[in-house]
Amino acid sequence: MTNALQFGFETGLATDVGCRREINEDSLLARPDLGLWVVADGMGGHAAGDFASQTIVRYLDTVGCAVSPEDLVARTMERLHRANDVIRARSAELGGSTIGATVVIVLAHGPAFSCIWAGDSRVYLHRAGQLVQQTRDHTEVNALLAAGTISETEAENWPRKNVITRAVGVDDTVKCDQIQGQLQSGDVLLLCSDGLTEHMKDHEIAQCLAALPPQQACDELIRETLARGAKDNVTVVALRCTQTPIGEGDALDEDVLDDLA
Repeated sequence: MTNALQFGFETGLATDVGCRREINEDSLLARPDLGLWVVADGMGGHAAGDFASQTIVRYLDTVGCAVSPEDLVARTMERLHRANDVIRARSAELGGSTIGATVVIVLAHGPAFSCIWAGDSRVYLHRAGQLVQQTRDHTEVNALLAAGTISETEAENWPRKNVITRAVGVDDTVKCDQIQGQLQSGDVLLLCSDGLTEHMKDHEIAQCLAALPPQQACDELIRETLARGAKDNVTVVALRCTQTPIGEGDALDEDVLDDLA
């Protein structure tokens, strides 16, 4: 038997309309077989925000099998641009009303991973007991804070904290940020819409990810957010990274896919 290793992923996912909304404008996608996980948070109301987030997920689901980390990123961005065009066409049909969605994407190819995002949905990495936010919120308050216009204290009490500055579907071209890193066995990555972080603190998220396997962690994060009033839709996707011999890893991936079916 070969001693070569590959990464396997145990995935959990959950979404809820929340306590105050009538429709769920969030969408999610988990394709561990492709090394792809997505959370999209729509804006624009019924028949608009949900259309935007679902369009993003539908196009990203066609990424296919990449031959390298760079190829996976390129395929992903090409699908995002196509989704952007479709969303903008839908906006034109509705008289030019603003339609769009924030998006966070985790890509994994071998030991390499990437995060791609636009808006205020987030990716966190839990490693060796520490939770670190990988994304930077594209919001008005963050832009003012980065420019030195307001202080940390002012930012905490800013009245327009949820005003986003980037989203797929609002501009002619997609404007995303990207970061890259290397996976380690035991890493847990969490993707979430802002419906989670509006109610849950980072240390609470960290405790949940440390104590529970991915699906149970997702269920618990949703349950606690609902218990706290869930002002918005809330969506979470968690993935735990493990290293396994290649022959065993193939079986693991099939089991994960069966669980998600």
